[in-house]
Amino acid sequence: MTFETASHTVTHKLVDRATMHHELDALVHDLSVRHNTAKSNIAVHASGPNTFTLSLNGAANLDAASA
Repeated sequence: MTFETASHTVTHKLVDRATMHHELDALVHDLSVRHNTAKSNIAVHASGPNTFTLSLNGAANLDAASA
């Protein structure tokens, strides 16, 4: 797993596809807690084979910047 310097993006490579839903749900939860935002403000994109990038939506970035 890698984090960008601003911690608004997480890239994660899945090792076991059987745990994909559990791992992605846990990552969304962790990112939403870290930035005090709703899970619906987290975008998940397939960025490669077995690799997903999770990031804050634009609205979440604006909310965090104004806090």
